[in-house]
Amino acid sequence: MSVLDMFRLDGRVVIVTGASSGLGVAFAHCFAEAGADVVLGARRVERLEKVADSVRSTGRRVLTVETDVADPDQCQALVDAAMEKFGRVDVLVNNAGVGTAVPATRETPEQFRSVIDVNLNGCYWMAQACGRVMQPGSSIINISSILGITTGGLPQAAYSASKAGLSGLTRDLAQQWLRRKGIRVNALAPGFFGSEMTEQYPEGYLDAVMVRVPAGRKGDPRELAATAVWLASDAAGYVTGQTIPVDGGLTIA
Repeated sequence: MSVLDMFRLDGRVVIVTGASSGLGVAFAHCFAEAGADVVLGARRVERLEKVADSVRSTGRRVLTVETDVADPDQCQALVDAAMEKFGRVDVLVNNAGVGTAVPATRETPEQFRSVIDVNLNGCYWMAQACGRVMQPGSSIINISSILGITTGGLPQAAYSASKAGLSGLTRDLAQQWLRRKGIRVNALAPGFFGSEMTEQYPEGYLDAVMVRVPAGRKGDPRELAATAVWLASDAAGYVTGQTIPVDGGLTIA
């Protein structure tokens, strides 16, 4: 196998949650371009179909499943549908996420729990369901955030807590599953990329944050997706339990 072949994902099946927009679309496209068939999960099923049509243009097979990852039963149903359609699940990209920007003294229990339910609990339910069927050599990639490592200067307690918790979950699943199941578990901590979430930031916020970013710009979603492809591939076969910032250097500035 050549070094470039080590990055290929031909014959593998990838589940991407939160696949109806933003970073999820980039993940779906890049994994398909690397040779994988793709299972798309999200709550907005009408958008999923548009993403699926564009992914099919790469020549790969696609399955869409309406999924709310906060519901363990729906997570299991997504994995069951993937197994019925393709007979295997090799990669999970835990991308579904939500955020709030509510001052800590005003955030309600319902608001806080709703973020944790999707960003942290949902990743666990998806990992559980996939871990039951994945074969040795499989890979789980949790999409965390630099806000689990540092602060972005906005009131995002629930979001930051959920992403910091996701790094801990990543470490524990990695140590549980590599020896027993041959499954690697890692996390990516994106910096600032164009997405629905960043579109909701206050006017001027991103321009101010870019002063802290050595790269001096937002990331391109395909740069993040390419890093995920590497983590899923044989080229990263000796990497597990890590949370890897993809942030233009923000966390070292």
